[in-house]
Amino acid sequence: MGERLRAGVDVGGTFTDVLVVDDRSGAFWVGKTLTTPDDPSVGVRAGLAEVLALAESQLAGRRPAEGGPDERGGSDGGTPQRAPAGNALAALETVIHGTTLVTNALLERKGDRTALVTTRGFRDAVEIAREHRYDMYDIFLDLPRPIAPRHLRFEVDERMLADGTVHRAVDGAAVRALAGRLREAGVAAVAVCFLHSYRNPAHERQVGAILTGELPGVRLSLSCDVSGEIREYERTSTTLANVYVQRITEQYLDRIQEELAGLGSPAALLVMLSSGGLATVETARRFPVRLIESGPAAGALAAAHAGRRCGRPDLLSFDMGGTTAKACIIEGGQPLVADELEVDRVYRFKRGSGLPIRAPAIDLIEIGAGGGSIARVDALGLVKVGPDSAGARPGPACYGQGGDAPTVTDADLLLGYLDAGFFLGGRMRLDAGAAERAVAEGIARPLNLGVVEAAWAIHQVVNEHMAGAARMHAVERGKDLRALPLFAFGGAGPVHVYRVATILGVGEILCPFAAGVGSTVGFLAAPLAFDFVRSDYTLLDRADWAAVDARYAEMEDEGRRLLLTAGVAPEDVTVRRTADMRLFGQAHQIAVPIPQGRLRPEHGAVVLASFEMVYRSLYKRTPPGVPIEAISWRAVVSGPSPALDLRDADSPEGPGPGWPGPPAVAGASGAIKGERPVYAPETGGFTPTPVYDRYRLRPGALFTGPAVVEERESTVVVGPGATAHIDAFRNLVIIRPAGAARARGPAPEVEDRGAPAGSGAASSLEP
Repeated sequence: MGERLRAGVDVGGTFTDVLVVDDRSGAFWVGKTLTTPDDPSVGVRAGLAEVLALAESQLAGRRPAEGGPDERGGSDGGTPQRAPAGNALAALETVIHGTTLVTNALLERKGDRTALVTTRGFRDAVEIAREHRYDMYDIFLDLPRPIAPRHLRFEVDERMLADGTVHRAVDGAAVRALAGRLREAGVAAVAVCFLHSYRNPAHERQVGAILTGELPGVRLSLSCDVSGEIREYERTSTTLANVYVQRITEQYLDRIQEELAGLGSPAALLVMLSSGGLATVETARRFPVRLIESGPAAGALAAAHAGRRCGRPDLLSFDMGGTTAKACIIEGGQPLVADELEVDRVYRFKRGSGLPIRAPAIDLIEIGAGGGSIARVDALGLVKVGPDSAGARPGPACYGQGGDAPTVTDADLLLGYLDAGFFLGGRMRLDAGAAERAVAEGIARPLNLGVVEAAWAIHQVVNEHMAGAARMHAVERGKDLRALPLFAFGGAGPVHVYRVATILGVGEILCPFAAGVGSTVGFLAAPLAFDFVRSDYTLLDRADWAAVDARYAEMEDEGRRLLLTAGVAPEDVTVRRTADMRLFGQAHQIAVPIPQGRLRPEHGAVVLASFEMVYRSLYKRTPPGVPIEAISWRAVVSGPSPALDLRDADSPEGPGPGWPGPPAVAGASGAIKGERPVYAPETGGFTPTPVYDRYRLRPGALFTGPAVVEERESTVVVGPGATAHIDAFRNLVIIRPAGAARARGPAPEVEDRGAPAGSGAASSLEP
């Protein structure tokens, strides 16, 4: 057919999103199906089959009929009723996938029975941790539970010194005896982490070779391979997490490949890393710990890609789906990247209450606030929303699949923000009666409120929750969100973004075309990339630049070999260098850019200037005149970023996402498809509000709020007084009215109905 198709697949807690793009023409097609929690690979196959069938129909000139359950799948968005034809399958070259599997396995502790082998005397280092209290005043402080319990932590009588010299050699006979104890303990995975192995990994490799021979079938991870840098607690925690989820990750990726083969597709499978790069399945199988933020990373990359295209390189990415919401600061067209993250936190917002993972990850905040988040009234009479979610099964009450707890989606439906007959483009009809019963029973009656008041309370509480998390994320990084546009996508993001922007004081909002599956764009915009780190402490003014240059050469050569194996031409490889540096005596460091090319002593002044620039950007002051320490040296070796240019929906072949509706029209008024009552506290309650067909709005269309803009996978709510227009890239740009106040909601009615003092409804509706 002449097409070259690539697919991005994002498995979320509620929906599985699919985007297929033809790299030659820019044509693209999207789909959204309910996630299959018991085996997500089933939902992946269903979503791919649906979208490829749609692509096949349009590429062959056969547009599918409107009305969709028979054509596009079951009414629940499940497995499609027809398989794609062979041409689209044959043209599919690559499937890029992101998953929350690793995160969920760590949170739910569903990995293998795992043991730790470490240096004698350091068996308990993983439990002692940093001796840091994340809450100084909590006398009942809970600490994260180590993956390997004490009876599965074993010691080897060896010792490597800090400079890499051997103080005590490994006794091979003792290691073989230890293998027998591991076998008797029934372990399925072993992490090996010795002191100072980041400087000299010889002992780890020797012990690893012995255990591999003695324990066939047992998964093994060495800390020098997984996280070869200083700080034994973080290195041990990361290595344990890696081997703990290795088997479950291998099995999952194998199932995805089997589903692709079952479809008859020859496509290669690539996996999104937490850092925003892509990796082969082989790399993902060896280092599954690098997939912890695999899914959320794609959303940040999608926002960065869109921001670069439309001339807004600095923005705040806001991705709200069915289970979680994610926020990420995009700076200079790139998401911020951190060198460490935490999982399985005892307290969600308490840094230090989780297990540290020392691996590069896009720096974002993720909270349990999505369309499926469950609302309840706590013991103090306050409305609480999340983090628990109704997920895909049973889902919100309005899904009609047995759920009876009130959720954010139920509240949005009752407020008129969603059309019960147009959810997923009409493929899945929502039950407004079930939503009303759930909100009435769960929130309204306990607080003596009306159903609409209770629904608005749910809506605003989750908005405050998300805005508060985003504000904290920005403050910790020295950013003022009021200066950044808010880029909203995900199934629920455009529904809530106007109120979140109002709380944050943000004046400009952007919602991309096909926002409901917007994160999948990130998969297709990401390059193949590998991250490397070598720890080598030195004072900057005494640095041996020849040694530093040799470390960078070692890392970059390894990265180039991996990319060459993956099919990347040598001339297309790029390298980004940074170093972890700090003021002398400090405990934490900052990432400082390092020049390319061969490093010489004269580069010391250049690196010092880079440190001062980064320090000022973070702390708004010039660093004091004290020595600078370099701790670790990092390199990111990348292939080229794909030239992703999605076709405008006004092309002769029809709208990009394969929507079978009418063509776009010149003005906004011609795109109005109806009117319905929508709740807006600024207007005193429900107001007749025009509903626009997103697929008929072409660049230049201008209208004012209140308004609702519907597309198949998401809905945008525009507040009263705001102006909105479609830009040249089909983004819906919303400008909030200057000085607009935060919405108060129906506070007088709450008081008249006798709501308890300090109730969640009353407090959540105040500015």
